[in-house]
Amino acid sequence: DYVPTVFDNFSANVVVDGTSVNLGLWDTAGQEDYNRLRPLSYRGADVFLLAFSLISRASYENVSKKWIPELRHYAPGVPIILVGTKLDLREDKQFYTDHPGAVAVTTELVCGIAL
Repeated sequence: DYVPTVFDNFSANVVVDGTSVNLGLWDTAGQEDYNRLRPLSYRGADVFLLAFSLISRASYENVSKKWIPELRHYAPGVPIILVGTKLDLREDKQFYTDHPGAVAVTTELVCGIAL
């Protein structure tokens, strides 16, 4: 069973053009219970990786209705990279049999998001 993330972070040092760079990845909670805490993790971000499910219209709709407005409000000017997940399930007929009503997110829909 899926257990939602509350807050988690990962860190790694890499060398880029001879310079050591620390990459920090913060996985934040998406649940409404954490709406007031989540923005505290945005300060100092250089880029956001905004992940959404390619097999969930609701996940996609949250990108433009919730996540982009929130990120723009708390971290104006910070670049956002959209990351579509679960691509492997878009062509899985058994998935759609097991999840009636599931609709894949298309490239045309994603291209309609104004970042």
